[in-house]
Parts: sequence; structure tokens; C-alpha cells
Amino acid sequence: MSLEDDEVQRLRAVAHPLRLQILSLLTGDEMSAADIARELDITQANASYHVRVLARAGQVVETGVENVRGGRAKKYRHLPGHGESGGGVDPPPTEEPALVVEAYAAELRRRFSLRRPERPVDGTDAELWLEPEVWEQVVELVHQASLLAHTSAQPAHTPGTLRSSFTSVLFEMRDGREGR
Repeated sequence: MSLEDDEVQRLRAVAHPLRLQILSLLTGDEMSAADIARELDITQANASYHVRVLARAGQVVETGVENVRGGRAKKYRHLPGHGESGGGVDPPPTEEPALVVEAYAAELRRRFSLRRPERPVDGTDAELWLEPEVWEQVVELVHQASLLAHTSAQPAHTPGTLRSSFTSVLFEMRDGREGR
């Protein structure tokens, strides 16, 4: 399979709101399809299908097998940055990003509907012109924050933890006058 084919497979895998939820769950803990199904209130068959899509795309890795009620259940984990180039924690695919952007938007709407209204919301949305050195510093700071959040993620419902949302997408833009 070529690098372009890998990129398309990865794009299709993450361009689905349910799979984004599964990746979030599997960042904090290793889980089986049955565990995922219970947490997301979906069927085990549905969870299993989506985990297989993510596994084929290299987004989750099998971490072991456990015996359950006379059967065996594979456990999976999302390792941010696993199998990706560029050094990002989870950079969105660069080819045909519209599907990923739509999936991010749908997932952000779902998460925002679950926010605690009594707590402040922090974030930014901006189209800016920055000096290259400042841009590189911003990218590095956001990368470090993302890495800290991913490596500190705990299993869902762990006592003493806060359910939180972290979404960031940084990219350089064309001038807008290019190609005229």
C-alpha cells in the first residue's frame, strides 16, 4: 500500500464522529469492543466494526487478549502519534481534509452540548498574520499542551478526574492572493 493509500485510509478512519469518540476513550485506557459499547451505549457489533476500521488504519493497537465468559476479547489502545509522520500528537490528514473537519465539527458540537454551563469555556478561533518565529512557538506550545493532555488521560469515570474536551487544529494558510 502506498503512502497516499495509507493517508486515505487514515482519513476515512478518523472522519467519523463515533470513531473520534472511540479514539478519545482509548487514549485514557485499553478497552475491548464490549467495554466501548457499554461506555458509548452502542451495540457491541457496532463498536467492534469501528475498532477494526481504526486498527486497519493504524489508529489503535491491540494491547492484549482477555478471557471472558468462555470467549476471548481483544483489548485496544490509541497511542497518539503512533504510526504517523510529522511528530504531531494526532495531526489531521492533509489530503481531502473536509471530511475530517466535518467530523471534528460534529464531535465538537456534541462535546459542547455536554459542557458544564457554570464553568468557564476557554478557546480561540483566529485567522492571524504572525512572524514565523512566533508561529513556530505557538505550534510548539499547543503541541506540548496536547501531548500533556494525551499522556495524562485516565480511564473514563476515574474518580478525581474531570471530563474535558481538547480540540486544536493549527495550519498555515495561503495568502489568498496567490494564484491570481
